[in-house]
Amino acid sequence: MSAKDYADDLSATVRYALETTRAIAVCPFHSDVTIRVGDDAAESHALERAKRIIKSDGTTWKPQNLREEIGRQLREAADGECPHCASH
Repeated sequence: MSAKDYADDLSATVRYALETTRAIAVCPFHSDVTIRVGDDAAESHALERAKRIIKSDGTTWKPQNLREEIGRQLREAADGECPHCASH
């Protein structure tokens, strides 16, 4: 799936940008767990990538909405390690 396929859905665009910049990762054993890597540069890069994806499609999301969605997804991600794996 190309980056342009994500631009119509803000949540999917942000997730794509966070994953492809390696700001977040999915636990290889628990596909429902997203892990925040803790790389500030990757997170900043994800914001810029999401902006470019949206601009390339012509979709007009407000910058504030984009920042809020990135913040929401990063807050929901586990910090540094999968809690399921850590408990074993």
